[in-house]
Amino acid sequence: MSTVADKKRAASQIEKLREEIRYHDYRYYVLNDPVISDFEYDQLYKQLQRLEAEHPELITPDSPTQRVSERPVEGFERATHSRPMLSLDNTYSIDELREWDKRVQRLAAGRSFEYVAELKIDGVSISLIYENGVLKRGVTRGDGVTGDVVTQNIRTIKSIPLHLEIEALSESKKIGSGKGPRNGQLDLFASAESSAKLHGEIEVRGEVYLPNDIFQKLNAERTEAGEPRFANPRNATAGTLKQLDARIVASRRLDMFAWQLLSSGQEALATHWDGLEWLARAGFKVNPHRRLCRNIDEVIEFCNEKQAIRDELNYEIDGVVIKVNQVYLQEEFGATGKAPRWATAYKFPARQATTLLKDIIIQVGRTGALTPVAILEPVQLAGTTVSRATLHNEDEIRRLDVRIGDYVLIEKSGEIIPKIIKVITEKRQGELPEFRMPDRCPECGGHIIRPEGEAVSRCVATDCPAKLRASLLHFASRRAMRIEGLGDALVDQLVSKGLVQTAADLYHLQLEDLAGLERMGKKSASNLLKQIEESKTAQLHRLIFGLGIRHVGERTAQILARHFGSLDALSRASKEELETVFEIGPVVAESIYEWFQEPRNIALIERLKQAGLKTKQERGATPLERIFTGKQFVLTGKLAALTRDEAAKMIEDRGGRVTSSVSKKTDFVVVGEDAGSKLTKAQELGIRTIDEKEFLEMMNSASA
Repeated sequence: MSTVADKKRAASQIEKLREEIRYHDYRYYVLNDPVISDFEYDQLYKQLQRLEAEHPELITPDSPTQRVSERPVEGFERATHSRPMLSLDNTYSIDELREWDKRVQRLAAGRSFEYVAELKIDGVSISLIYENGVLKRGVTRGDGVTGDVVTQNIRTIKSIPLHLEIEALSESKKIGSGKGPRNGQLDLFASAESSAKLHGEIEVRGEVYLPNDIFQKLNAERTEAGEPRFANPRNATAGTLKQLDARIVASRRLDMFAWQLLSSGQEALATHWDGLEWLARAGFKVNPHRRLCRNIDEVIEFCNEKQAIRDELNYEIDGVVIKVNQVYLQEEFGATGKAPRWATAYKFPARQATTLLKDIIIQVGRTGALTPVAILEPVQLAGTTVSRATLHNEDEIRRLDVRIGDYVLIEKSGEIIPKIIKVITEKRQGELPEFRMPDRCPECGGHIIRPEGEAVSRCVATDCPAKLRASLLHFASRRAMRIEGLGDALVDQLVSKGLVQTAADLYHLQLEDLAGLERMGKKSASNLLKQIEESKTAQLHRLIFGLGIRHVGERTAQILARHFGSLDALSRASKEELETVFEIGPVVAESIYEWFQEPRNIALIERLKQAGLKTKQERGATPLERIFTGKQFVLTGKLAALTRDEAAKMIEDRGGRVTSSVSKKTDFVVVGEDAGSKLTKAQELGIRTIDEKEFLEMMNSASA
């Protein structure tokens, strides 16, 4: 029986752990600058779970363990916003933006003011209500007056604090007057320009979004599962927030940028910029691409800069939001029936084009999935020449009623490959035949099946060369075993000549096997064999990802490697054990379990082990020297040997931090091919620029 002293001790330990976990969540999800490993974080989390299980009376709603509810809700309540969440009027050209500025100047009647320019995130607007620093309610924008209460889903978003760290604001961090919290209560005073106080209930508004890389993985998983794909990241975000099961929401890893602070229905601080700064200090993720502008010329400069980096961001934007900074002017200017007079949105040109669909071909993936691909008359789109577009599956073709010979509208958004938005039926000439999926595999002639309830047709032939080719390319990809010399043409030859029948055969290739192939001299063959040999040292999670298990992406592979520690342990796991692993749901667990029940897959693993690949997680490896601690890097242009993610990880592993924009705080700008405005700004600020060769030399010296 626990004593009062035991309970006090436990309460103290629990609160200390919560504070520590909140700090590390902030470092990871907001600053993108973790200071402990995933393993160390997991240990803290498990310790908190254990203590709360022993003392359930000490569990509070703002505990990090309470982010994901195990019980689905039955439906969403409706709530009225304290102040309507109005839409914005749009401007579509610089001339229209200047006309809007003239109207604002007339309203200001000679009084001076600034503008704040921010990125227009293409997501779902949300309102968060905090009482005494604790998240109480999350409400969607809805119709602008009322919205759905989605608190349970909002709590799963790691960049949204459940508990505001108001008390942690030091004197140097406070805004304006220098006055701060009293007696630990939420009471942050406004700037010297305003006497308003933040206390009691405050409201934070922001944009929930799905990062592009997560969106692409989600759609790939839905395609393999035979589920309909999301049209774009915004639709995926909206659909996710409407889920009744918060566990599904948590698995999709939504994010949020905060963009407005309110208190008791009114702006809490004298300026909008002060509000953004306060939000950042209080633990919210505020978009770093924002600028305080003295006039419309500086706003236009910001708009042009951000349009140029649009494709470099890991989230969708469709323009820039411009707001009058001074709150008293916002209140004075007011709003029309639907939009504020003190704000507007400058919309970027649409990334769409119309072209002729010349043909539809069928590609066969590593799981046997048949994917129709549109062959287009080449057209310029978002700075590139486009000649192909994805059609996803037969249902999508039927929905669009797309036919060979049609003119189609294509769009380039969150995915690398453009997609067809609609058919321009007015341009259809005559009766074009409907497209039919083949009855037999176009690669091997094998049977095609479409399982009930799935949207994807699959080749079921186990010896289909297309499936083998796709599997080998996946195994050799950069995010897996990184055998870069193994491209499409070479894989085609290896498969067609019977030299490779599984990934394990790659490790038994000889120089004479390769040297006789087309465009493969002895030097090229030797380089490829060297890459194959070096791939044996790849970490376990890369190997798991490379195996191509259905539904197992890169992050899931990392989770599995960390949890089980070896391929042998993973292969022995039951479905029930797999489901207990954090972020592994029933569908993924079933897929993993079934993969390891196939004798040919077990035989493949044995051959890979015999070839000398790492099938165990490294424990206690010597960490890289963190020589870049405190240093900030910016990456610009296309790197030849690395992806952006790989380069960023190399920097972060050595203690550095990667940011998306160049500023006076930037230490190095890594310059690849076709570098743009970031290189120009670095040169203007006198910041050191390095090419890829010099960057790799720096990384290697940090690893020595």
